[in-house]
Amino acid sequence: MSNDPDKKVVLNSSLVTYINGIKQDFSKIPQDRKVELDKIAEFIQLKVNAKEPVQLTYICTHNSRRSHFGQLWAATAAAYYGVPRVKTFSGGTEVSAFNERAIAACKRAGFDIAKASEGPNPLYAVNYAAGVEPIKAFSKKYDDASNPQSNFLAIMTCSQADKACPIVKGAAVRVATPYDDPKAFDGTAQETAKYDERCKQIATETFYVFSKVKVVI
Repeated sequence: MSNDPDKKVVLNSSLVTYINGIKQDFSKIPQDRKVELDKIAEFIQLKVNAKEPVQLTYICTHNSRRSHFGQLWAATAAAYYGVPRVKTFSGGTEVSAFNERAIAACKRAGFDIAKASEGPNPLYAVNYAAGVEPIKAFSKKYDDASNPQSNFLAIMTCSQADKACPIVKGAAVRVATPYDDPKAFDGTAQETAKYDERCKQIATETFYVFSKVKVVI
């Protein structure tokens, strides 16, 4: 999903309300965590300064939960802060499906999500703003043909994928920002709360990253 630098994007109103809440939590991000997040901001800033495409690929094991959260929130944050030429992607070390619990958490946050195909690994169309092409969300390996093959930032969102991919082929830079897997709470009374918690954490940290980027006019 890319941003048109000359087009002002109007985000879903429910997303704007959610974003206004998470922006208050930037100060709660631990300093050692900000060190890693700032590396992502630095990569984005270098590309923005050079007026080059900003390609961000979020990677976890199954491309089912955390990596999708990362991709969707990065596209939304780029639009919110007006950072141009941003393209966000996600992938895994294995293929599964965009998890329905993660989809539900995204909907609660304010994304409009519609299933575009059936089968064990459905395609979903994710809308975050009016007049913007939906993000095509489905599970895939990180080196899938639909993802960039070079000159991208690989953001490792889980420790298992981080260990499995010490080198991500084609990545210009690799940064590890692992998150706890809400899957551990599937089928429990805490399921909804934990998915919402992880969605919010990734949203907060992603918006923190983009808030650090100075847009070049």
